[in-house]
Parts: sequence; C-alpha cells; structure tokens
Amino acid sequence: MADTGEGKKEEADYKRLHSFPLIRHSDMPEEMRVEAMELCVTACEKYATNNESAAKMIKEMMDKKFGSSWHVVIGEGFGFEITHEVKNLLYMFFGGSLAVCVWKCS
Repeated sequence: MADTGEGKKEEADYKRLHSFPLIRHSDMPEEMRVEAMELCVTACEKYATNNESAAKMIKEMMDKKFGSSWHVVIGEGFGFEITHEVKNLLYMFFGGSLAVCVWKCS
C-alpha cells in the first residue's frame, strides 16, 4: 500500500510542476504577453481534448484585442519556422508537453 500512496504523490507532484505555463520565447511587451499567456491557459484548460477549438478561441480573442492577422498552433512534437511582426510572438508550453505558438503576420 505504501507503493500506491508514493506513486500518487509523485503523480501529484508532476501535475503540480507542469500545470503552470512555461514561456519558451516571446518578444511581446509585458502586458500583451501576460494577457496572451492567460488566454492560452484558459483555452487549453477549457478545450483540453480539442486543440483545434482552443486555437480558434485564442485566435479570435487575439484578433479582437490586438487587431487581425493572428495565427495559433497548438500541439505536441512540432517544429516551425515563421515570419512574424516584431513584438508579436509567443511560444510557450502548458501541461508539460503541450506547445502553443501565437504570432501576428499581416
């Protein structure tokens, strides 16, 4: 029984460690970065099993708040090379291995 309790403790520690957003790269101003990060976390939690819906929600909200031409990619194990407007890129991880890339390109 001690093994079961210890396993649950390790799993809880892992979930606690990986439940916060980790910004990998961003050139956004502080205020925009905080809003975008909170929006990404909210969308990923709301649509935990549907990355497409989460990306759509983030894109629509960023378009409303910061003007049009925002793009969003959400998933695991992807690479990218993009052209973006300066001070309009956010690349972050959430929940361990779920990556979110948000950028503006007009």
